[in-house]
Amino acid sequence: MPCIALYEPKIPANTGNIIRLAANCGFKLHLIEPLGFSLEDKQLRRAGLDYHDLANVEIHSEFSQFLDAVKNQRILALTTKGSALYHHLAYQDDDVLLFGNETSGLPKEILDSLPSECKLRLPMQADARSLNLSNTVAIVCYESWRQLGFQQGA
Repeated sequence: MPCIALYEPKIPANTGNIIRLAANCGFKLHLIEPLGFSLEDKQLRRAGLDYHDLANVEIHSEFSQFLDAVKNQRILALTTKGSALYHHLAYQDDDVLLFGNETSGLPKEILDSLPSECKLRLPMQADARSLNLSNTVAIVCYESWRQLGFQQGA
């Protein structure tokens, strides 16, 4: 199954929602520190409800540690600066769906390290800045899971 990676997420409710999504889709979730909240945060627990025990979450103290964990996997970065539309890509079983934080997205050096075809975007109105992080993650996760035949889904 593909996995989700959040680079330095800041808002606990978004991460809680994504934990719940990961558990329901069977995707592993990578959290890359520093986080903008404690994992004991009430908003995080409330949004994730009781899914924390069902989700496969791995925490990385820095980006290089995350890269070691996903070595030899294709990293797909979601960014408003991407040229490829998320639904035109043929997703693979071991893809890593990388999302930046809610305030600044992914750093330029990370985006510059990826091939242009691995920088994906969601279509939006021309004057819009971005979608909510947890909404974006849900849209892309379900498209990748759909393309893979909803593996292990009921």
